[in-house]
Amino acid sequence: MVSKLAGLLLVMGLSLTSALASATTSPPPVLATTGMIADLAERVGGECIAVTGLMGPGVDPHLYQPSAADVRRFQHAELVLYNGLGLEGQLDPVLKRFGQRRVTLAVAEAAATNGPRQTLPSADGRSVDPHVWMDARFWAQAITPVSQALADVAPDCAQAIEARAQRYRRELLALDQWMAESIATIPSAQRILMTAHDAFGYFGRAYDIEVRGIQGISTSAEAGVGDIQAMATLILERQVPAVFVESTINPRTIEAVIEAVRERGFRVKKGGMLYGDALGQPGTPVDTLVGMLSYNVQTITQALGGTPRPLPAIVLP
Repeated sequence: MVSKLAGLLLVMGLSLTSALASATTSPPPVLATTGMIADLAERVGGECIAVTGLMGPGVDPHLYQPSAADVRRFQHAELVLYNGLGLEGQLDPVLKRFGQRRVTLAVAEAAATNGPRQTLPSADGRSVDPHVWMDARFWAQAITPVSQALADVAPDCAQAIEARAQRYRRELLALDQWMAESIATIPSAQRILMTAHDAFGYFGRAYDIEVRGIQGISTSAEAGVGDIQAMATLILERQVPAVFVESTINPRTIEAVIEAVRERGFRVKKGGMLYGDALGQPGTPVDTLVGMLSYNVQTITQALGGTPRPLPAIVLP
C-alpha cells in the first residue's frame, strides 16, 4: 500500500509542472471525490464548470485506493473538492501533496465549521463522523464555501453561481423539513434505524431517530460475531421490525443479524437498501443528493411503520 502511494505521488511530482501549463480554463475542470460533492458542484456551478467525479455509484470512499488515472485527474483539475474528516482515508497522502500545488476544499469540514460535529467511538478513541451530507440542513452550510471556490475559478460566472446556490439552499431546507415531518410519523417505539455501519449519525440527530450500526464510522474494520449478536439482542429487546442494507457495503453482516434473530424465534425483515456513502446509478431517482435523501427517508419511514409526507414541489424531479 505504502509503496503504491509513494509511486503515485512521485508521478504527480514529476508531471505537475507540465499539467499546470496545459490546464484548461473554459470551462475550468473541477474534481470531486464523492458523488455527493460532485452533485453539489454541478448544482451550483452549472455549465460554468466541468465536474469530474472520482468515486462512482457503489464505491466505498473509506476503502477507495487511488490509481494512476486518478493522479492524471488531479493534475488536470483547477479545483479539487473533497469531503475531509477522514472519509477518504486512502487518498489523504495524495490530497495533502496535491494541496501544495492546487486549490483544494474540504467540503464537509467547511460545512461543519458552523455547527456541532458528530463524534462516535472508534478504535483510537473518538473520531469525527464525516457523513455530514446525511443532515440536509447541515449540508446546506457547504453551499457557501463551495460556491465561493467555484466563483474563484470561474469569475465570469460569479453571479450565476450565486443565484444557483441560493436556489439549491432553499431546496435543501425544504427537503430538511420534509424529512423531519416524515420520520416523525414512525411510532416512537419503532423509531430505530439499524444499518451496516455508522453512516447515519447526523441523520439520526437531525431527524430524531435512534441509529445503530454494526460497524463503526469507517468500513475498514470488519464486524465480529459479538457485534452481530449484540445487534440481534437489541432487535429482540426492542421488537425492531426492519433492518437495512447499504449500497456500498456487502449485505452479509445484515443477513447474519437477520439469521441470528431468526434462530432466537423472532423475525426481522430486510427493510430495503439505503444509500449512505455513494449516490445511485446515473439516470435513476437516487443519482442526486436530494433524490438519495428523499428515497432513504421514504424507505425508512415505510419499513418502520410510518407514512412519508408528500414531497414539496421545490424538490420534485
